[in-house]
Amino acid sequence: MAPGARLLDDVRELADRELVDRFGVSDLSPVRDEIARQGGELPASFPRAISLGIDLAHAVVDALDRREERGVAVAYRRMSYEVINQRLNLAGSRVASLLQRAGHRAFPMTASDRADDERICAMFSHKLAARQAGLGWIGRSCLLVTPDAGPRVRWTTVLTDAPLEPTGSPIANGCGECSECVDICPVGAFSGRLFEVGEPREARFDASKCDQYFKSMYAEADWKVCGLCLYACPHGRQ
Repeated sequence: MAPGARLLDDVRELADRELVDRFGVSDLSPVRDEIARQGGELPASFPRAISLGIDLAHAVVDALDRREERGVAVAYRRMSYEVINQRLNLAGSRVASLLQRAGHRAFPMTASDRADDERICAMFSHKLAARQAGLGWIGRSCLLVTPDAGPRVRWTTVLTDAPLEPTGSPIANGCGECSECVDICPVGAFSGRLFEVGEPREARFDASKCDQYFKSMYAEADWKVCGLCLYACPHGRQ
């Protein structure tokens, strides 16, 4: 077995021990310019990405039609964001340590942290890496939509130069004519356009509308949540 294949098996086994539900390796060279536009030369200097995804608890997401109830909202925020992000960050850190011990560069990205307040974005798009690995497509909601769980997955990424073979490639967009995520958005943040490599995010998503909506909710009560685009997607609905 080639060293890269053995290393891939080791990384996959580690992810499995961390109870990661989604795993993929992608070649980032086709989207290097897009990565550089968002985060600069640092993330763009890595040729490959390891995507790690953890599925959200369906029962928690399914309750979002009652998100005005504090108990439902707190459960969603804690269990679908805070706890899952901690699990992903830990898994990503451990994967990066394994790669570094094997003599390779590894940059574990945080699961959910803003790097640019003006553009309202992170340094790197986990969705883009997962798309490149064939784990789903970027839907009209600008979320990564998996065929079986829809957008009800949270992601992190480990960037690396390790010689890992990609485990997949981009798959066809499966949204069809569906616009449920667009229609349910309380502030009309989505244009309804489908994702295209190289097209600016602003053509599909007005992040400032979403950001202002969350700020207005927090001003009213700091436990309030949205999540309706996840809730509405038929690909994840239970």
